[in-house]
Amino acid sequence: MYINLSIIICTHNPRQDYLTKVLEALKNQTLCVNTWELLLIDNASDKLLASEIDLSWHPHSHHIREDELGLTPARLRGIREAKAEILVFVDDDNVLDDDYLEVVLKIGKDYPFIGAWGGQIRGEFEIEPPEWTKPYWGMLAIREFDQDKWSNLLHQHETTPCGAGLCIRKFVAEKYAESVYNQNTRIKLDRKGKQLTSCGDSDLAFTACDMGLGTGQFTSLKMTHLIPASRLQLDYIERLVEGMTYSTTMLNSLRGKFPTRITWRRKLLQYYFRWRLAPNQRRLHEASLRGLNMALSELNLARVISTSL
Repeated sequence: MYINLSIIICTHNPRQDYLTKVLEALKNQTLCVNTWELLLIDNASDKLLASEIDLSWHPHSHHIREDELGLTPARLRGIREAKAEILVFVDDDNVLDDDYLEVVLKIGKDYPFIGAWGGQIRGEFEIEPPEWTKPYWGMLAIREFDQDKWSNLLHQHETTPCGAGLCIRKFVAEKYAESVYNQNTRIKLDRKGKQLTSCGDSDLAFTACDMGLGTGQFTSLKMTHLIPASRLQLDYIERLVEGMTYSTTMLNSLRGKFPTRITWRRKLLQYYFRWRLAPNQRRLHEASLRGLNMALSELNLARVISTSL
């Protein structure tokens, strides 16, 4: 039977209860199990997941071990191993709605001009989230909207899917893989161990625009993101803000959008703005500045090296 979709789960030392929910949701998909394959990419977990996770319920499932730590190497391995023309990246805390895969196929057929797409993402919190965290839920991959939207423009984040539940045509993913192999800086855009850099998924989706296609987000495509208590702590969100600001700046520069020069007037406004913030907000604002400065420092060094060659 023809394989329509390749479902790729990249995971490193997963929470067993979360991964169990992810797999149960895949078992309950309305799309016939014989028409899609399941690839579980064990990304250098401390214990071999093949000995702990039972995939025998799926007729086209594969345990694949990738020993190079990092989300990008895991994704690249999944792209290389996948057989279908459409790939769906499912994180180890993503619980898909029962019709998710069926809707993925419909969108792929109805919108041939879109190369990468995603959908709505509800948050399911392990604990009641503190009120101060709400402005940062977007960074936790929570996305809810009331109309479909797409474009073929770079840096159009409103239409750019995030990594959770990301759907992409394989030839676009292969083009992305080629760009990573040719420019190793791209590996730094995504998570590795405890690092919280987080823009590899945008780089992957933007590749569709590089190829003359578009990106989109669709209301009918729905899933739940399981969010543990640890991700609602100030220390975690502080590291997340720093990592995302760094990786966003690096991604923008890789794609020709360099940060504007910071004038003394702007610095003065930032200083004034920072001290009007509540303590938690001030810490997160300072984390954002640290991430930006880390990226600017690295980019200046890269320019010096490039100029001297």
